Amino acid sequence: MPETFTSFMARALHDPQRGYYARKVQAIGAKGDFSTSATLSPALGQAIAQWLKEESKIMPEVRHIIEIGAGNGMLMETIQKNLGWWQRRRFQWHIVETSEGLRAQQKQRLGKRVTWHSDLCCALKSIGGKAFIYHNELLDAFPVVLLQWQETEWQEVHVDFSGSLARESLLPHSLSSTDRESFSIFRQAPQSPHQRVELHLSVRDWLGHWAPAWVEGSMLTVDYGDVFPALYHRRPKGTLRAYLLHQRLEGAEVYQNVGRQDITADINFTDYRAWAKSLNWQEAFFGTQAEFCMPSQKTGAITSQLLHADGAGGAFKVVCHRKLRK
Repeated sequence: MPETFTSFMARALHDPQRGYYARKVQAIGAKGDFSTSATLSPALGQAIAQWLKEESKIMPEVRHIIEIGAGNGMLMETIQKNLGWWQRRRFQWHIVETSEGLRAQQKQRLGKRVTWHSDLCCALKSIGGKAFIYHNELLDAFPVVLLQWQETEWQEVHVDFSGSLARESLLPHSLSSTDRESFSIFRQAPQSPHQRVELHLSVRDWLGHWAPAWVEGSMLTVDYGDVFPALYHRRPKGTLRAYLLHQRLEGAEVYQNVGRQDITADINFTDYRAWAKSLNWQEAFFGTQAEFCMPSQKTGAITSQLLHADGAGGAFKVVCHRKLRK
């Protein structure tokens, strides 16, 4: 029986026993399958530290900081070092992490002055809803709805693993009219005859789940992607790919090494920003990672690829949202 690509991706990445993030706790860094901005350079951590200083001037009563999906803990460690002793001590630090293996790494690196949670909504409720929140390369790991344009309509990609090889099939999608209104791809003709696109429906629903518990603060989102329709410019096969030992895998290779390789897709920031606006969050900044990091860098120290507009500095986008107390 074929399953939706969404179901396959969720299982491949997040199954508690066999999923990639449950098994591959050493996946990040030079010896793993991919490197994040935080493991390549301290530039992002320095910039987030500066962002926290500025946001705390606007909302001085907010004393809790939450990182969602902290990897090996290196980003939080860099942020704390760059905040300085006094600033670091005035905040209470939290991590939302579902992987027990990654929690162990984080605890080893960060010590006991961090509180761990398995769910952001519960974390916010436990601290009264006031928090500065940040996450780096989190959203791209959410399962996507994979669609392909077929003649006159969008159809959903399904996968059948009953044979020796994974076989794809196209079936009518089950998106409601409300769902379709949430995505920009339904408001414009496809860019190629068999265009593929990824819909982060799971991200939209995740935001709606915890948003009511957020009373006040700011949230920083860092991830690779672009606005629509630039996101799919010259990408008829979409942005979906896998990574294994720093090798980029596409097409049928995405279905190989299930549970042993990362699977990811770019973020449609047009949709993401619209969802945040619908939640009455104020957008304070949107730009490239290079634009976000540059102001916090010392003159002459800008050598990291994170800051190059033609590399990660341009491919990654940063958006800051504020939730101001009424």
